[in-house]
Amino acid sequence: MDLVIGPLDLSAHVDEALAVQAVAFGLGPDEVAVRRQIVLRHMTYPGARALGATTPEGDLAGFVYGMPNDRAHWWSTVVEPYLRAQHNDAWLDDSFVITELHVHPAHQNRGAGRALITTITDSAAQPRSILSAIDIESPARGLYRSLGYTDLARQVLFPSAPRPYAVMGAHLPLRRP
Repeated sequence: MDLVIGPLDLSAHVDEALAVQAVAFGLGPDEVAVRRQIVLRHMTYPGARALGATTPEGDLAGFVYGMPNDRAHWWSTVVEPYLRAQHNDAWLDDSFVITELHVHPAHQNRGAGRALITTITDSAAQPRSILSAIDIESPARGLYRSLGYTDLARQVLFPSAPRPYAVMGAHLPLRRP
């Protein structure tokens, strides 16, 4: 992997990060504008932090950010009933949530996503990690499973999201292949 993984001041580089997310996730300008405000708000939360994957030329090729989970946060309020139905709502406590993880398609399948998520969770104070991913068999879900994440709830519906999500959880440290 020719990318350097390191701390990212996401508030200062939000537009670069969202450009990566837009390409990787297929977002339009209106969705990017909404997510920009969400990211900037998230980065003010206690314990929120981000890492970037940077090319030798200094371009951002991928990023991850997350924070200690808080049941009062919007994401937790949406997923909690789905987790409770599966007797997994305790995962919302004492977990580090991976809020976003995206790698530009030109840099995918080279270990950047794995390096980003393992590096950010390696320094988490919490004993486990949770995240949500589109509920389809995808390279992202395969990566998460290879790291030890398992499905905690499926067919989770977020307002305005066109597809259902799965909530996944793993005990830390993440499994290494």
